[in-house]
Amino acid sequence: MMKLTFMLLASISLLAVVPAYAQTVPADLADGASTPPSDIIVTGTRDKGRTVAASLTPIDVLGKTELQSSGKQSVRDLLGALVPSISVSSSGSGASYGVKTLSLRGLAGDQVLVLVNGKRRHNTAGLFVNGTTQNGQSPPDLDLIPVSAIDHIEVLRDGASSQYGSDAIAGVINVILKTDASGSASFTGGANGDGGGENARVLGDFGFRIGDGGHIHLSADGVLQGRTERGTINSSVFYPLISGQFDPREATVNRYVNKPGQPQVSGVNLAYDAAIPIGANVELYSFGTASKRDADAFLTFRNPNSNNNIVQIYPDGYIPHLHIHDTDFQVAGGVRGDGPAQIHFDLGTTYSEDKIKYDETTALNASLGPLSPTSFYIGRVRNSEWTTNLDLTRKFDVGLASPLFIAAGAEYRQNTYATDAGEPASYANGGYRAPVGQPFAGALRVSGSQGVTGFAPENAGAWKRHSWSGYVNIEQTIVRGIEVALAGRHEDYSDFGTTNIGKASIRLEPVRGIALRGTVSSGFRAPTLQQQHYSSSSTILTPVNGVTTLVPVKALPVDSAAAIALGASPLKPEKSVNYSAGVVLTPFNRFVLTVDAYQIKIDDRILLSGTLQGAAVNAALAAAGITSSTAGFYFSNAAATRTRGLDVVATYRADLGTWGRGTISLSGNLNKTVFTHIDLPPTPLANAGLVLIDRVRQGDLTRGSPRDKVVANIFWEKGIASINLRGTRYGATYLTSTIAANDDRIAPKVITDIEVGVKVAHGVKVSAGANNLFDVYPSILKAVNQGTAGFAYYNPFSPYGISGGFYYGKLSLTF
Repeated sequence: MMKLTFMLLASISLLAVVPAYAQTVPADLADGASTPPSDIIVTGTRDKGRTVAASLTPIDVLGKTELQSSGKQSVRDLLGALVPSISVSSSGSGASYGVKTLSLRGLAGDQVLVLVNGKRRHNTAGLFVNGTTQNGQSPPDLDLIPVSAIDHIEVLRDGASSQYGSDAIAGVINVILKTDASGSASFTGGANGDGGGENARVLGDFGFRIGDGGHIHLSADGVLQGRTERGTINSSVFYPLISGQFDPREATVNRYVNKPGQPQVSGVNLAYDAAIPIGANVELYSFGTASKRDADAFLTFRNPNSNNNIVQIYPDGYIPHLHIHDTDFQVAGGVRGDGPAQIHFDLGTTYSEDKIKYDETTALNASLGPLSPTSFYIGRVRNSEWTTNLDLTRKFDVGLASPLFIAAGAEYRQNTYATDAGEPASYANGGYRAPVGQPFAGALRVSGSQGVTGFAPENAGAWKRHSWSGYVNIEQTIVRGIEVALAGRHEDYSDFGTTNIGKASIRLEPVRGIALRGTVSSGFRAPTLQQQHYSSSSTILTPVNGVTTLVPVKALPVDSAAAIALGASPLKPEKSVNYSAGVVLTPFNRFVLTVDAYQIKIDDRILLSGTLQGAAVNAALAAAGITSSTAGFYFSNAAATRTRGLDVVATYRADLGTWGRGTISLSGNLNKTVFTHIDLPPTPLANAGLVLIDRVRQGDLTRGSPRDKVVANIFWEKGIASINLRGTRYGATYLTSTIAANDDRIAPKVITDIEVGVKVAHGVKVSAGANNLFDVYPSILKAVNQGTAGFAYYNPFSPYGISGGFYYGKLSLTF
């Protein structure tokens, strides 16, 4: 009976995903932070009257002032700079250069649900397999949302799967688009102080009214980003020995051949938001984004004296270029308004698609010998999502301190993932053996294009999934100072069956100015189709016997023959339990302090295994016909984790009289993740002396991001002048090796950002600023982690990147 009742409540509750007219809500600055108590929020609640200060769960609201004066160049970097509980993954290699990720409360990027105007944002088609802390993920790509289109961003720092569905284990990021009838434009130009990183960004938006109560707002961003090169010398032997002697060219060769750093990028992002009334209280609405981005990333240098080079083609070695061509769009439309019986409704549908095509230049397939081409079409991945929601909300007078608020709804979602094969030369095994007298005479050469091997036909295909869900959300003020909220959700997946989850929140304000809040919730996250079906080979920097080595590694789908031979089993959803408790203090006017503690336990966590190597792995790969790799990894549910942390946000909005006005904020996050359980390795791995979740993978999750982050920010404005000064202290971060003595620590560092602006005329502002003003770099890697080939120099786990300070000027117009 209890289960039936819960399912009934859950099936009603799915309709409240999007509060009505969410994009019309004003906001300016952050939770507790700079936000005045009157600011309304639309995330984490269905009640249009809920304010930030009265929220039952912690919310950060980033408004126009912060977004325009931060100096950051993308949505992802904005969030990483302004929200202490968000960490940004700034480094990676190979295809992982294409999309950067973020972590909320220490969890993965795909454990955060991203919304635009309250509607689910789709995930990227790509999969990270050679990044840093975010390996094995396909999160939403926030950088494909135009900054110029954003009115404000709301960040819900609490589990919300029962309210919004899968992926909301850590929380929700809701991007609210502009709807007003104003316009703006800006041009930003800058570069990194130590060379490279030239950056030019043009942003523009304009809105106007349509008829009586309608609107349309158009936005566009364009970007050109130059690469940075932050490598070190390659001290290995470049050329084959001549009669046992070093080639004379060894003495004069350029050894700065590896070029880690940010890639070269060009792109354009477009967006619109529109609505038109079709009656007194009903309107049609639509919004969407479209993007095109091209990235050119250096991979790792191949020595001339190596099995993956053909000296007739590259006598001095080569560095492959990976070209990532990303085409993305999302469009939503629907009808919303007030219906019969005082029921507010929102019926909408959203379709999105992300396509990524991979090419390589300055590369080769060594197994084809001297006839190998040097450019390859690697293949393409595509991810689409179609979601339809019906949301209903109504208030009922039940005789308590306020009306009972009920939201209910339903959702249907269909996902498709497809992989297209590359050209034959990108994956073929030509069987070339060099003749006697040449380097590696008689040895079989590495097959497939170097860097990223092309997608083979047997790994290409298309896969689909659909799901439906229902939920109910109830909010009620029992008596003055006591508020409660309940949510329940039922989900039914075509490939994973059903699940029921719930959430309960309470807020107590025994004394005006002092409020206590707490939440307990359950959550889930289904594995993405990419995690189930992605298959490709890449050369990845991997610790081998403690020494960083370039290894060709195959990503193995769990249902592939090689993965099954190594003990893989079908994936299942993650399940989580989230506890949080906090206090909100408003002891005097314009000051707010929030303190929130949390614990997130995740069972059956979906993780990419460590890099599996050895005779047993080689035998499994060979039996499956895989000749391009000597190692592999696959996904599993082999672990459980627990994350505990504390968020603190304090903000004071000061009226300085003749000295202007200012906002002072101090915020921080403490965070620690531990493994509470790791399955014993499957029999095939155990027999080979291997483990699934190795020391490196454990370290990525537990020590790969700072355990503490503190942000101090001062914004001052008077007349025509403004200054925004921010200092961010990142705690220690580690690169974990297979051997403890080789672990590499990044010492705590403070990064200083500043922007100074002057209004030179009505609607015209000139600004100058710096991100990382004092040109701080992370720690230099130990020699053993650089490798003799000089694969890396600065620690790639740096939360602030490895490119140093960025200095810029900006011209802003408003009209």
